[in-house]
Amino acid sequence: MSDGPPRGTWVGPDTTMAHEAAIVDEAIQKPGKPEGRGRGWLRVDVRGVARSLVVPILAVFTALVIGGFVIVLSDPAFWAAFPSDPIGAIVDGLRNVAAAYEALFTGAIGSPTEILQAIASGDPAEITKALQPISETLLSATPLIFAGLAVAVGFRAGLFNIGVEGQLYVGAIFAVYAGFALTGLPWFIHLPIAIGAGMLGGAIWGFVPGFLKAKTGAHEVIVTIMMNYIAYQLVFLVLKAEGFQRPGRDDPISQNVLPSAQLPPLIEGLRVHWGFILALVAAAVVSWILFRSTKGYEFRAVGLNPGAARYAGMNISRTIILAMVTSGALAGLAGTSEMLGTSGRLTPGFSPGFGFDAIAIALLGGSRPSGVVVAAILFGALRAGSTPMQAATGTPVDLVVVIQALIIMFVAAPALVRAIYHIKAGRTTGTEVFSKGWGA
Repeated sequence: MSDGPPRGTWVGPDTTMAHEAAIVDEAIQKPGKPEGRGRGWLRVDVRGVARSLVVPILAVFTALVIGGFVIVLSDPAFWAAFPSDPIGAIVDGLRNVAAAYEALFTGAIGSPTEILQAIASGDPAEITKALQPISETLLSATPLIFAGLAVAVGFRAGLFNIGVEGQLYVGAIFAVYAGFALTGLPWFIHLPIAIGAGMLGGAIWGFVPGFLKAKTGAHEVIVTIMMNYIAYQLVFLVLKAEGFQRPGRDDPISQNVLPSAQLPPLIEGLRVHWGFILALVAAAVVSWILFRSTKGYEFRAVGLNPGAARYAGMNISRTIILAMVTSGALAGLAGTSEMLGTSGRLTPGFSPGFGFDAIAIALLGGSRPSGVVVAAILFGALRAGSTPMQAATGTPVDLVVVIQALIIMFVAAPALVRAIYHIKAGRTTGTEVFSKGWGA
């Protein structure tokens, strides 16, 4: 990549913008097959993926190591034994760390031995019991995948969508209403309508900050944060409305979603449902849109350099609005999956913070759909394994929050991870920047 226009060329506004457009064009891979020949390109791509995974993997590893120190140092038995027998206290502390992480792993994934024995037995009840931990992990990961994709789309377009939490709440309102208000429909009609309604609700809530950003320059961070609070109160409002609130109840709870609008379980007896498959399909579609379609190319071009994208003939305002609408629709699917697949009814505070965890997931996944899926499953495993860990070892569930916070910190500060492990930083092309700062 050149550092500027050729020598001897008069540099004016047009030539500068043309050079910026050339930089964006080089930094972003255009839709279609990449240049290069089959195996050679594949080797380069694999190396690039491997390089991109180094920092996130080391961030997770470092967070687990520091989490181990937290387990040891927060144990009163360690401090009671340390003055008289420091070596023994340290050894016991390390054993507690190993036991806690083993319980976390088995609580999230299950025991490999038990899974193999259950499969070998051929007993459906035993297989279901052995797969229960994996089911809970995938169940927890499902809304996180949708929410992480929502944040990732915004990042790629240079937008910081803090409003995923509010958008998934509005999506949940729309999905639940469609789920119980439409009666007499077969499932193959009712379920798609309810899912589409949830997407519509999130898209509408994403359209507002996108429109304000594009037409007035209002910063999307401030607008989306404020709209989160509006969404919270909107849930209370509709749950007190006649026709939405469950008959005979005074507390804020909606009517139940009809069976024809519910996402069925993947395996009978387990809680994980077809929403997880829908999340994987959504990740594949988002990946195609971002890296194989013209609109995705426009999203990334505007995210990297709006000025150069405008010079290239792209409609910046329309792209910003479309990116926020797409992001909101994905966030709406997060709330929809909870309503139609897990709870079956709307209540205040049904989300434990999916929209905010999604920011960390998008960062950890490098704002790539495949990375978002892996990061969401990791966070789902931490959620699912925390309660069994506490039951087995007495380690507080709050440790999972500490580990998540440490992962976020290290992923957000890749230079710190590289400094710790003495990793040389790669050449920056501009594609590493996913969203604009406050001064944009």
